[in-house]
Amino acid sequence: MSGRKRNTTVAAKDDFLIETMVDMGLVTRDQVDAIQADAESAGEGLLDTLVKQGQLEPAMVVMAKATYFGVESVDLSGLRLSDEVIAAVPRHVAKKYNAVPVSINDGTVAVAVSDPSDIEAIDGLQVSIGKTVELRVASPADIEAALARYYGGSGRDDGGIAQMIQDITEGEVEVSRMTGDVGSDGEAVEADAPIIKLVNQIIVDAFKMRASDIHLEPMSKRFRVRYRIDGMLIEQKDPPKRLQAPIIARLKIQSGMSIAERRIPQDGRIQTNVGGKTIDLRVNSLPTQHGESIVMRILDKDGLKLGLPELGFFADDQQTFERLIALPDGILLVTGPTGSGKTTTLYSCLNYINRPDRKIITVEDPVEYMLAGINQVQVHEAIGFTFAYALRSMLRQSPNVIMLGEIRDMETATIAINASLTGHLVFSTLHTNDAPGAVTRLIDIGIKPFLVASATRCLMAQRLVRKVCKNCAAPAELDESECRLLNITPEMLANATPRKGKGCPTCNKSGHKGRFGVFEIFIINDEARKMIFDKVPANVLRNKAREMGMRTLREDGTRKVLAGLTTVDEVVRATVVDH
Repeated sequence: MSGRKRNTTVAAKDDFLIETMVDMGLVTRDQVDAIQADAESAGEGLLDTLVKQGQLEPAMVVMAKATYFGVESVDLSGLRLSDEVIAAVPRHVAKKYNAVPVSINDGTVAVAVSDPSDIEAIDGLQVSIGKTVELRVASPADIEAALARYYGGSGRDDGGIAQMIQDITEGEVEVSRMTGDVGSDGEAVEADAPIIKLVNQIIVDAFKMRASDIHLEPMSKRFRVRYRIDGMLIEQKDPPKRLQAPIIARLKIQSGMSIAERRIPQDGRIQTNVGGKTIDLRVNSLPTQHGESIVMRILDKDGLKLGLPELGFFADDQQTFERLIALPDGILLVTGPTGSGKTTTLYSCLNYINRPDRKIITVEDPVEYMLAGINQVQVHEAIGFTFAYALRSMLRQSPNVIMLGEIRDMETATIAINASLTGHLVFSTLHTNDAPGAVTRLIDIGIKPFLVASATRCLMAQRLVRKVCKNCAAPAELDESECRLLNITPEMLANATPRKGKGCPTCNKSGHKGRFGVFEIFIINDEARKMIFDKVPANVLRNKAREMGMRTLREDGTRKVLAGLTTVDEVVRATVVDH
C-alpha cells in the first residue's frame, strides 16, 4: 500500500515539474505524450523516463526544480568547500539526508539537495545541525560525487580524509603532542594515533582513486594535498596547516628517513596493505621555503598490466612490435620524458618474451616491480655499484636478454651497444623528444655512428594520453578547429567514431578514466643504417623515417581520436605539431 502511495506522489510531483519544463521550453508536449505509455508500463515517473531515453539532460531537471520550488541551482563539481562549511553538516547527517553544505553566513547554512519537496527530510536536517537551512538544488549524481569527495564514499565511520581531519580538529587529542616521536620499540607513541590514521587514510584514498603519486606541499598559509590521477594533479581537502609537521614526521618515520634532518633531500620506501593488496610507496622529501615537500609514488605490484594490448597498440603496430622484441640480438630503445610510461612498456616486453629457455637480467634504479622468472638488479651509486659496473658484471652471467633502466652516460651506452653486438637483446630508455632523436643523442654521448647503425634495431617514442571514460562516453562531432589541429580530412571522418566523456561520478566528472600510449615506431633498416653512418642531420633522418612508413606521435594519436579512444585535447596536449 505504501509503495503505491509513494509512486502516486512521485508521479504527481513529476506532473508539476513537467508543466514547468514545458513552460520553460525544455521539453515539448508531444514528447511528454509520446512517452506516457512507456512510463506507465515501467512504473516510472515521466521525468525519469525522459532522462533515461536521453530526451532530457539531468541539468535541465535541476533547472526546472529550481524554478518550480523558487530556489537556486548549484553546480557542486565547480565548488571548493572550506573546512568551516564542511564542519557545519557532520558526515552522518550529510549521508542520512543526502545533503551537501554549500556556504555558511550568519548562522544560516546553504545546503544542496536533490529533492526540495521532501519537507520531512529538510526539517530533520535543520534540527540535526541546529542552524537555519537555506535550500539549493543539485543533481543526484553531483550530490553523490560531492559526498564521496568531502565525506568519503565508503559509508564507513572512518571514511575519507575530510572526516578524518574533522575528527582530529574536533577531538580531544592535543595535536601539539603529535610530533612523530617513536617509542623504545620503534613504534609510534599512542598520542600519534589520530595522525597515523589520517596519514593512512591519505594513502588509502589515493590508492582507491587510482592515483600514481601523492603530493604533500607546504605553502605559506596552507598544507596542500594533491593526487596525480591519469597524469593530472587533482587537489584534495587540505589538512589544517598546524598538522603539517606531525604528518611529515609520521611519513618520514614510516619510510625510514631521519626526522632530525630537515636541510637536505631524503629518499625512503613504505610498504603497506590496502584492501588486501600489498603496495609499495617510493617516498622523497625536499626542503622548501615553507617546510619539507613530500612526494610518494604508488607502486601497485598487483595492479600493473603487463600485456602489450593494454599499452594502447593498434593491431598493426602490435604485430610489428612483437616481431621486433622477439629478435635474437640488437638494441631496442624506448624514448620519452619522465612519466611517459617507458618503464611499463619495457616490463611488458620482458613479460612477453619471458620463457624458461631464456635468461633475462635487468639493471634498474630503483627496481619498481618484481617480475617472476627474471633476475632484477638494484644499483647503489653510493657504494660504486653503478649501471656500468652492474652491466659489466651481469654479462658474465650469460644472459639472453638485458634490460637497462636508462642509458645515462658514454660508459653505460658503450657496454650496452657492445652487448647488443655480441648476441644479446638489449632493452633500454633514453630521454629524447622523438624516435629519430635517439640516434643524435647516442652520438652526442660519444658512441661512434657505425656502432649505433650496426646495433640499433628499433627506436620507439611514446606519450601517455587519457582514455575516454567508458561509463559516460557519447558520440562527438569534431569542429573545424579540432580537425585543423590534427590535419583531419573529411575522408578520414567518413568512417570515424569520435567520442567524448560527458563526466560522471566514475571518472570524477573529468570525462576520462585511465591512460594508454601513443607511439612512434622507427624500424632501422639498411637505408636508415646508411644515413646514420653518414651522420645526416636529425630532421633529414626524421623525414626519411616518415617516408619509410613511420607514424608520428600525433598521427598515431589522431588514429585513436577517430576510433573514439581519446580526445583531440589530449593528443594536442601530449604531442607536438608535425613538420
